[in-house]
Amino acid sequence: MWRTQRNARIEVGISLVVIVMGVLLRVDLREWAILVLTIGLVLTAECLNTVVEAIVDLVSPDYHDLAKVAKDASAGAVLLLSIFSVIIGLLILGPPLVQRLLP
Repeated sequence: MWRTQRNARIEVGISLVVIVMGVLLRVDLREWAILVLTIGLVLTAECLNTVVEAIVDLVSPDYHDLAKVAKDASAGAVLLLSIFSVIIGLLILGPPLVQRLLP
């Protein structure tokens, strides 16, 4: 997945930024658990999306409307989970970040 999926590399990069911010902002153990779970879910969803796309390409090398639906739904699930993960990140990291930036 790392070698073939650009979005996976982007997601790992964003995950590293979140981890660094969590360390710098000293989030508590419960918040770490939520952040780690969220990161794991996004990366797992990206992996499953890659699986769906590969299987669809294998069984339906020519264009087919149902193949498009499967690929679009799988990619949409990753996008939706990514949007929710950004919201979770903002809820956890936002308040301490604002507190540090404002005197």
